[in-house]
Amino acid sequence: MAESMGNLRRTRYCGEVSEQDVGTNVVVAGFVQRQRDKGNLIFVDLRDRTGIVQLTFDDTTDREVFAKAKSLKSEYVLIAKGEVRRRESVNTEIKTGMVEVYVSELRILASAQTPPFHVNDDGKVGDEIALKYRYLDLRREKLQRNIQMRHKIAKVTRDYFYENGFLEIETPMMMKSTPEGARDYLVPSRVHPGKFYALPQSPQIYKQLLMIAGYDRYIQLARCFRDEDLRADRQPEFTQIDLEMSFVDVEDILEMTEGYIKRLFSEVLDVDIALPIPRMTYKDAMERYGSDKPDTRFGMEIVDCSELVKDCGFGVFSGAVAAGGSVRAIVAKDGAKVLTRKEIDKLTEQARGIGAKGLAFVRWVDDAPSCSFSKFMSEEELSALLAHIGCEKGDVALFCADRDRVTLPTLGQIRLTVAKKLDIIPEQFNFVWITEFPFFEYDEENDTWLAMHHPFTMPLDECLPYLDSDPGAVRAKAYDLVLNGTELSSGSIRITDFELQQKMFESLGLTDEEIEAKFGFLVNAYRYGAPPHGGMGIGLDRLSMIMCGSDSLRDVIAFPKVQNASELMSECPSVVDAEQLKELHIASVLEEAE
Repeated sequence: MAESMGNLRRTRYCGEVSEQDVGTNVVVAGFVQRQRDKGNLIFVDLRDRTGIVQLTFDDTTDREVFAKAKSLKSEYVLIAKGEVRRRESVNTEIKTGMVEVYVSELRILASAQTPPFHVNDDGKVGDEIALKYRYLDLRREKLQRNIQMRHKIAKVTRDYFYENGFLEIETPMMMKSTPEGARDYLVPSRVHPGKFYALPQSPQIYKQLLMIAGYDRYIQLARCFRDEDLRADRQPEFTQIDLEMSFVDVEDILEMTEGYIKRLFSEVLDVDIALPIPRMTYKDAMERYGSDKPDTRFGMEIVDCSELVKDCGFGVFSGAVAAGGSVRAIVAKDGAKVLTRKEIDKLTEQARGIGAKGLAFVRWVDDAPSCSFSKFMSEEELSALLAHIGCEKGDVALFCADRDRVTLPTLGQIRLTVAKKLDIIPEQFNFVWITEFPFFEYDEENDTWLAMHHPFTMPLDECLPYLDSDPGAVRAKAYDLVLNGTELSSGSIRITDFELQQKMFESLGLTDEEIEAKFGFLVNAYRYGAPPHGGMGIGLDRLSMIMCGSDSLRDVIAFPKVQNASELMSECPSVVDAEQLKELHIASVLEEAE
């Protein structure tokens, strides 16, 4: 039967008991990591979120206390008082390994059933069982460390922006549904039948309104919601370090963010990030790395071969160039031993899955290179091509020929796959700014232009003349911060000129009625004077994931969702009763499975 704490209150966390406490009495509390019964000597490893301390019981211990110690099992909850002594057998694996607590008073606050997996080690546990018993999974050292690091990241974030004059202002969690690129989560209104709130995909419109209202530096650790398919670095609900500044341009926002990144990595990881962070235009990023979120920790950059092969006898190459496309290649240095023909076939299948017709290759093992298209080229042509891309003996070159929107992202993804196979990605933090994004992207399926970011993004001044004549040439005052191939943030300078904002809406094919219905309140606000402003949102979850050295957001979120956006522990989403639906004036239209 569980005991009460009585007059015992914790005076030390387990991981904080030290040699300075020797000779004094402390009270510690936590979970039993394990109990070792040696007959007349019992050791108990007691665990809390700071670490482990050893409790000791021997033949001089009070008999009632000793009997309790004998009954202890894994995950029992205790509070114990005792004298701190030096350990006879030092444990260098834990920070309290020089000391132990000789227990004089012990209370068992809760017993525990045998858990479905071992909490006291970081061995592999199936995702389904770990997430079903997430409260037990969260007791494990790795997740305890990650969640505490995430807390520290959030604290440093607030400290930095507070010190730089930012105000933390909350924005609504229930708002008007506006198009922002993903499906909204909708909340039905009981008071307004047939109408719905939307959970915010971001606080974008509200933070712009705060700038119009005169709060010139805004910060919020904002909860955001997007009804889209999940992956390792995406959850349906996430936290964004959301900021906005007035009377600024791109340079001011990038400089403020760089100061934050330097401070954060220094205080949390003791890592010095060199400033300024390198910058790369969207065009350069795509042509060099095949991605707008390039991993710059290694080379293997994409090389354009179009001019060399446009008149060659290999129709796949010459035909692609003649059709307005390109031929591009990547070279895996010293990759011939790992990238066998079988591995190259796998890469070819991956390329087809991305959208390419296939890959051509050169694998140079012996004196003469093995080339999938050698019979269509003279030795001189092939030698010139290999020299151009930097392919030498021991290397593998992979080629893709198609339109740029196929060749670039295909080789971009193949580049990452090959780097992982060759194990050439160093353990370091490489930041890069991606700037000058296209303002529009063309939707072939619907034969229309869409905003690549959002319709409030300011075009570069020199691109304004092209809004009507050449939308594809319009570049935006938009910027992303990328870390090790992961997009951490996205931001832009906003349009504040009423007439220009109207023109941008019209360029996107929105009618006056659609503009008024979706954005009327923001557009009207511009009529009352809007300072130049801009901002960005930094993904706190993704940032924490990388800083913790994890490869999944689940490792830094206390209660994450799985692939189908459900939570296994609480079994949500769930069915609600008919009376609730009736109150909300909605009904389910799902048909029963046949």
